[in-house]
Amino acid sequence: MPETVRVAELPGRVGSTVTVRAWTMTTRSSGKIAFVTLRDGTGYLQAVLSKKDVPDAAWDAFGRLTQETSVEVTGVVRADARAPGGVELQASDLKILGPSVDFPITPKEHGTAFLFEHRHLWLRSRRQVAIARVRHEVSQAIRDFFYERDFTLVDTPILTGSIGEAAGHLFATQYFDLGTAYLAQTGQLYVEAAAAALGKVYCFGPTFRAEKSKTRRHLTEFWMVEPEVAWNDSDANMRLQEEFVSYIVARCLQRRKPELVELERDTKPLERVQPPFPRISYSAAVEKLKSLGSDMEWGRDLGGDEETLLAQQFDRPVLVHDYPKQVKAFYMKENPADPRTVLNNDMLAPEGYGEIIGGSQREDDYDKLLSRIRAEGLPEDAYGWYLDLRKYGTFVHAGFGLGVERTVSWICGIPHVREAIAFPRTLYKLWP
Repeated sequence: MPETVRVAELPGRVGSTVTVRAWTMTTRSSGKIAFVTLRDGTGYLQAVLSKKDVPDAAWDAFGRLTQETSVEVTGVVRADARAPGGVELQASDLKILGPSVDFPITPKEHGTAFLFEHRHLWLRSRRQVAIARVRHEVSQAIRDFFYERDFTLVDTPILTGSIGEAAGHLFATQYFDLGTAYLAQTGQLYVEAAAAALGKVYCFGPTFRAEKSKTRRHLTEFWMVEPEVAWNDSDANMRLQEEFVSYIVARCLQRRKPELVELERDTKPLERVQPPFPRISYSAAVEKLKSLGSDMEWGRDLGGDEETLLAQQFDRPVLVHDYPKQVKAFYMKENPADPRTVLNNDMLAPEGYGEIIGGSQREDDYDKLLSRIRAEGLPEDAYGWYLDLRKYGTFVHAGFGLGVERTVSWICGIPHVREAIAFPRTLYKLWP
């Protein structure tokens, strides 16, 4: 029996007779010669059938092929420089494994709403496969970057009683007899505790925000990676961010060229993503925005329009640092040079993709942190353990969070984050 192989393995099997199991994309026939374009998840393949060289049952099966029919094709692998992967299959047999009747996503143009209603099927398209492979590369690059630098992965809880931001932006649930629990919007507080044990740590997983945002940059469930480093200050934190993002982009350029070509991504802007990145203080950014015609005022957080306008002034990601204390989270370290501000930064991606990283040096002074918790009206009991970190051997430390979907969207050059995850959760989307 011929060996069953994946399409990606075929270039190494030229001259061999093999069996491929795959799904039908397109068919065409000249009457005596037929062509089937197949995909199996590892690659794309053209199979060629000659009516005189295949059994009648195989030729009949070809005539019944429709889009997404699953098939088993046996034949000889032939080299062909014009074909995907440099090979095609000269078929000697074809069998239908699973018919596909009236597949709803046809080659014609479909609206976005229709495609997301059929997301479970839309994932099969060449574009969505390319995006998924880039996302996979981003995720693997994240893990490799930290592994190569001796960081330890710490798995933080999804259900939590203490929170990092305002409770109004969180999903709440009743937790047995212990009151209200929240779906985590960050693992940061927990990796701060782990940093005191392990020095360099990170968490990587899904996070949840109940903001009623409808923008192309927001999801209610998204993936975030959050490193935390003992003894790093704000400056060292920004250097780590530069190295991290440059590493991820370089990996995708190196290993996902076919996918970026499929997405018609202009890679020149990505090739410029190398450290050092430009840095600009929040205060200087406000003045810069005003000079560009914005009505931005000191004390407001940067919105999407301001982020885009500012990022357009640079040829690579820009780090905006030292925001006003009033618009940032309670755990950020007060800036000793300007107590109105905190030692934090956002990284803004170019080309209109906005913030992909938010980070800060953490407040390591017990009394100042307690004061901020009280000023924010947060429950002190819930943060008792977090305050302990400043009570028992406090230490300078800093970290950040990178949003995976925004990063994938930017690298792929796609307009909306909802295509950057297999099954997006938005304000109006809870299925499939």
